[in-house]
Amino acid sequence: MAIKSNTPARAATWRQGLLALFMSVAGSFASVAHAGYAAIVINEADGQVITAVNADEPNHPASLAKMMTLYLAFQAVQNGTLKMDQELAVSSWAANKAPTKLDLRNGQTITVEDCVLGMITKSANDAATVVAEGLGGSEGHFVEMMNAQAQLLGMSNTHFANASGLPSPEDSTTARDMSKLAMALYHDFPQYSHYFSTKEFMFRGQLVRGHNNLMDKYPGMDGLKTGFTNAAGFNLASTAVKDGRRLFSVVMGGRTASVRDKLMARLLDDGFENQETPPELVAQAGEAPAAVGAKGRRTAKGGVVAAKATAVADATTAGRRHHRRTTGKTDTAVAAATCSKKKKGATCPASTTARSTKVAAASGQKVASAGGSPDK
Repeated sequence: MAIKSNTPARAATWRQGLLALFMSVAGSFASVAHAGYAAIVINEADGQVITAVNADEPNHPASLAKMMTLYLAFQAVQNGTLKMDQELAVSSWAANKAPTKLDLRNGQTITVEDCVLGMITKSANDAATVVAEGLGGSEGHFVEMMNAQAQLLGMSNTHFANASGLPSPEDSTTARDMSKLAMALYHDFPQYSHYFSTKEFMFRGQLVRGHNNLMDKYPGMDGLKTGFTNAAGFNLASTAVKDGRRLFSVVMGGRTASVRDKLMARLLDDGFENQETPPELVAQAGEAPAAVGAKGRRTAKGGVVAAKATAVADATTAGRRHHRRTTGKTDTAVAAATCSKKKKGATCPASTTARSTKVAAASGQKVASAGGSPDK
């Protein structure tokens, strides 16, 4: 009798728990990241947070995701899995990544060091994918390594979807988590930190220039990484030293590269004076002057991006204009066209999880058949 009388209650409780779990999971992947503004400044010596504005709000990482790809690359070199002068194979999947890139070709090889320099300066998506496949066997497996390492570093609000930061409905991070990653790169691999100050390098007879223009203007800045997609806005992780004191700072969701850089300089100036930067200044850097959401940009209040975000990660202003002219599809269509048409006979890797397909299908988007699909 006791069992019979308790069974309905238990079943109801089980159904309620299952529904709650489903709603929680669904909510976590339904537009969890947005192009909102955020900033954080941390003193390296004691971990003091000097300024934090929306530091735990979810945003797309854009090419800041490459900091984790670099972390795993440095880790592999340190433990002997890779060597800086080791040649890695370029697959068709890597060669067909959306710009910006080093224009690698299927069947070529490239050294680990050139991949590192390509990621740091030009934010090369093809170079990031070469490293991912070289270490993980496939980009999908490498993404699992990225997310596992993120948890080890305490990046509890981060989920990477690909090695490069190209748009995906599944990627999400916070300014605080990115600051943890930036500091870990310097603390765990001091012997490689000089790479982050690279402004340009020679690659196969051509000069490759970087995107981190603030390093030319801000005294004491010696890294780290820029990032941009339409879905994320303009992101920047920076570190600078003054009078022997190092600060780390992250800006996310800037409306332009110049506005983002100006805000970063102010954050660091205030940080070295142990002063908090006024939150309204951070907000101004992330707010567009007028609502133009229908055109595929962020609205006046900074949040929602129209569906036609470009697949360009961390492009320069000129590159951004170019891809606005040539991109008339969603990012998935661009990726599919690139993978299937640009290289005849190229095979796109299968998706590593069904989750990305289901999420995209729920939002009416198509998903490229790609391992750890970097485009949505």
